Amino acid sequence: MPSPEVTICVDFGSTFTKAALVDLTAGRIVAQASHPTTIDTDVLDGYDACLAALVDADPRAAGADVLACSSAGGGLRIAVVGNEELVTAEAGRRVALSSGGRVVEVVAAAGRVPEDAQWRVLGHTTRPDVVLLTGGTDGGNTRVVVGAAQGIVAGGWSGPVVFAGNADARPEVEEALAGLPYVVADNVVPRIGVLAPESARRAIREMFLAHVIGGKHLSERADFTAMVTGATPDVVLTGVEVLAQTAGDVVVVDVGGATTDVHSVVRLDPEEANLSREVVATTPVTRTVEGDLGMRWSATSTVAAAGLDDLAGAAVVRHADPGFLPRTDEEYAEDEAIARAAVSLALRRHAGRSQVVVGPDGRVVERTGKDLREVDLLVGSGGVLRHGRPGVEERVLAGSVGEVEGGWQLPRAPRVVVDRDYVLAAAGLLVEKHPEAAYRLVRHLAGD
Repeated sequence: MPSPEVTICVDFGSTFTKAALVDLTAGRIVAQASHPTTIDTDVLDGYDACLAALVDADPRAAGADVLACSSAGGGLRIAVVGNEELVTAEAGRRVALSSGGRVVEVVAAAGRVPEDAQWRVLGHTTRPDVVLLTGGTDGGNTRVVVGAAQGIVAGGWSGPVVFAGNADARPEVEEALAGLPYVVADNVVPRIGVLAPESARRAIREMFLAHVIGGKHLSERADFTAMVTGATPDVVLTGVEVLAQTAGDVVVVDVGGATTDVHSVVRLDPEEANLSREVVATTPVTRTVEGDLGMRWSATSTVAAAGLDDLAGAAVVRHADPGFLPRTDEEYAEDEAIARAAVSLALRRHAGRSQVVVGPDGRVVERTGKDLREVDLLVGSGGVLRHGRPGVEERVLAGSVGEVEGGWQLPRAPRVVVDRDYVLAAAGLLVEKHPEAAYRLVRHLAGD
């Protein structure tokens, strides 16, 4: 019989599989284990090793329910098709990111017709798992988005599609997509100046579970698909939303080997929104992924983007050996410098800047991106922070808080913590079935 006292939360990562045994009553992680993700055999081989370690630490793990998320096998790869790149394709890209996907292709459909040969290149080299089709405000012109649906099919795409465009186009879009697995969601841009991602986010999650997890052939065992409830970044963002309900405005920066992800939950001031120059509206819950910023696979592009010529050699070593682990003080210092650059650049891209411009009405303030200046809590994540030397969070994160030159809207005076126990992923997994345990977990992380 399953133990009602504990649950195992698992993250099948691209590199490591991480498992945590959570005491549901106390809302605490009581045992942890990790194992290299066994992508070359069966991903549950690595999980079995984690489970054995958890059982050794706490026998209750043997009968515990399991909840899991996954980014193994490349995670969730999404191609976005929108009417045109500036509005609906950009809106679709943001929604895809907030759904835990990696956006591998963005296609502007305007000017193309269903018979256009260009549709045949959709997904040809990028190999997406799902196509997110957006386009048009509700009640607007339906021609382009219907033509895009027809073009996707005519071009040979046979995978799943999520349609989140003009509601008036649904009958014709559904007719065009009839031979494909598809889900219809609410329009992500129901009217100009509004971005509504939640319905599409749920639909993408549904497609991930129904078609992507099994389609990657990561395991021959049925219990793998039964335990996975979402893509890891989507689950982590849910955990950040749980944290924000107890800790106020939150930003999380996760420095990985290939990407640096920033998740934020910030209450928006309607008056401040009028100062934004963004064509697509900012949302309270936001995720951005910087594919050129990372500690190993992207180390060379990180130091190049930051102009750190003195670290070029160290970056080449890490790019060539993604399993590299620092052993000397010099190697630890190099890792921290690369991480500091990745955090600084990723937060700036996410936050945007505030600056004074001269217009017809005189000098006015205009803003881009997400204003993080009043964020209450900054959470650092990633191996370089979890396994670094004492004080690593101060050295890596300090340069991205406080008053920063250039008008960057970075956190001014947040509390800074490190998610050393993968609490956010566990909270995101638990919140639906065990909400009180999820809230207790994040309160421990926040120091409450």
